[in-house]
Amino acid sequence: MKRHAVVAGQFYAGAASKLKEQVEHYIEKEAAREKVLAVVSPHAGLMYSGPVAGAVYSSIRFPETFVILGPNHTGRGANLSVMTSGSWEVPTGTFFVDGDLGKRVVKEVPLMAEDASAHLSEHSIEVQLPFISYFSDAVKIVPIAVLSASLEECRAIGEGIAKAIKETGRDVVIVASSDMSHYVPDDTARKLDTLAINEMLNLNPEGLYTTVAEHRITMCGVIPATIMLYAAKALGAGEAKLVKYATSGETSGDYGHVVGYAGILVK
Repeated sequence: MKRHAVVAGQFYAGAASKLKEQVEHYIEKEAAREKVLAVVSPHAGLMYSGPVAGAVYSSIRFPETFVILGPNHTGRGANLSVMTSGSWEVPTGTFFVDGDLGKRVVKEVPLMAEDASAHLSEHSIEVQLPFISYFSDAVKIVPIAVLSASLEECRAIGEGIAKAIKETGRDVVIVASSDMSHYVPDDTARKLDTLAINEMLNLNPEGLYTTVAEHRITMCGVIPATIMLYAAKALGAGEAKLVKYATSGETSGDYGHVVGYAGILVK
C-alpha cells in the first residue's frame, strides 16, 4: 500500500518547496550530531511544535531505519498496528517500509497486528516525516500505531522490538511521537510536563507510565514513550537528555490553553 499524506496543507505546508522552506526554518544547522538509540519528538502543526522537532532531528546521526511509534488518535484498526510493506509519501519524499524488520517485530511481539487501516488517517507518525526527509530520503521506516497497552504489555512490546532490532543487526533509531500536556495553562503544563520528562530522563518507563496516570497528565504518546524506554533499555541505553521544551503559547500568545512539546534523546 502507498500511504498518501493526509495532513499536508493542514499540519504542514502542502507543496514540496514550501514544506522544505518551512522545515528549514526549524533546523539547527550548527547542532552536533549524536549517535542515539531513540528519541521523543512532537507531532503537532509545525508552526507550534516545529522548533522542538527540528532540534531533535538536527541533533542525531541518521540510521538505516526509523521505528516510529505513534499514538492512535483515530481509534481505527487493531490495538497495536504495524505496517510491514508499502510506502509513505509526504510532499518532500517517499519512505519505504522496512519489511524485514517489521515482520521480525510481528514475530517477536504476539500482540502486534499487521494492519494498515490504523495508519490511514493518523497524523502522529506522518508529521515526523518532513523532518526526516529534509536530511535523507534513503532511510526506511517501520510505522507502529498504538491505541492502548498495560504497563506489562508495554514492557513486552518494547523488549520484543529490541530483540527484532538486534536480529537484523541494522542501525535503527526508535522514535516515540508524542505531545505533552494538552489545553491547560502554560504554568500548569510546564509543571506537569516536568514530572513526565524527568521520568524519561531517568530512563524509567514504569515511572513515566504511573506518573502520567497519577497526575492525569494529558500526554497523548505516553504509551509509545513507555514502549520506547523499555526497548532502549534492552538495547543498552545509559542516558537521556532534553534538547528542547516549548509550549504552543510561545507561538500563539495564548498562555491560558497550551500544548507542551518535549524533544528528548536517548543514548
